[in-house]
Amino acid sequence: MRKYTNKSAGLLPAFLFMCFISACKHKNVPDVSHIAMDVHIERFDQDLYKLDTNQVATGLQQLHAAYPAFLPAYIEQVMNFGPYEDSSRMIQLQTRMLVGNADYRLLQDSINAHFPKLDKLEKDLAQGFRYIRYYIPHFPLPSKVVSFSSVISNYGAVTTDSILGIGLDMYLGNNFPIYSLLPDYPVYMVRKFSPEYIVTNCIQALSQQVYPPAKASDKLVEQIVNAGKHQYFLEQVLPETPDSIRLGYTKDQMEFCKENEVMIWQFFVQQNLLYKSDWQNNMHYMNDGPSTQGMPEGSPGRIGPYVGWQIVKQYMERHPEVTLQQLMENKDVMRIFNDAKYRPK
Repeated sequence: MRKYTNKSAGLLPAFLFMCFISACKHKNVPDVSHIAMDVHIERFDQDLYKLDTNQVATGLQQLHAAYPAFLPAYIEQVMNFGPYEDSSRMIQLQTRMLVGNADYRLLQDSINAHFPKLDKLEKDLAQGFRYIRYYIPHFPLPSKVVSFSSVISNYGAVTTDSILGIGLDMYLGNNFPIYSLLPDYPVYMVRKFSPEYIVTNCIQALSQQVYPPAKASDKLVEQIVNAGKHQYFLEQVLPETPDSIRLGYTKDQMEFCKENEVMIWQFFVQQNLLYKSDWQNNMHYMNDGPSTQGMPEGSPGRIGPYVGWQIVKQYMERHPEVTLQQLMENKDVMRIFNDAKYRPK
């Protein structure tokens, strides 16, 4: 991995260094085993494709009885069929076309094969929810979790009211052949269409529902710090999840950021980017992409959240009295930025 700045560091024997890293990874992780938490994922995706195409009206009524809040949201927001009414002839026609489509049924067969059971996912979500409950007791956790298929419309995790929906069709593995045939999904996106990203994406969707992200019209520094708050939240409630998964970077990209933190910060400062409110410019640093425009080869896209995470970590180190809940509820991101006194060395 090429390094673009010189940083002095003391030399530790490899064994001691690895022990130090290992110890840091699990430092201050609370015991949450006493917090009761049970997660059951209801298979809306399977129930939908069990619908009899000759009895669509009856099937929709039964599906609506089982999923009274999620079915309308799925029809209107995920599939974009229009306003939901269980008696609407247009909704019935579109649903019949969806469920009767041979390609979509094959896709559901692939989902069933990849995810015959969701026991591990339920366990992992429950553990994440325990950490959330530990840090923020009144955080509105979902009352129901359902799985669905958006027929590869890039809905990996959605929230509606008190329901968390998981689009299993977006996690069939980066080698799933259909993904590479779709022009809307470049390699850097397809790389993350794998099961290991499900929990992170779900928790992130929940955190953004409760603590909205920055607006595109905000100054870049405000967007960066706000994104850093969410990354810090993910770090606390998913302590066993690798940094690369939480940030959506490859391992090499993660290493690039760690080794070139000074250069990355100097880039933002020297280019006078921090206080710009130009959304077209700022999206280069906050939106996903194969790399970051203007930075050396090896940089990840969405480099802004990494910088924000470092700023927020330094802020929390300087203010150990601040709880995770207080951090997330603090809307004065400029105060956080100024108090962090972030100056990487």
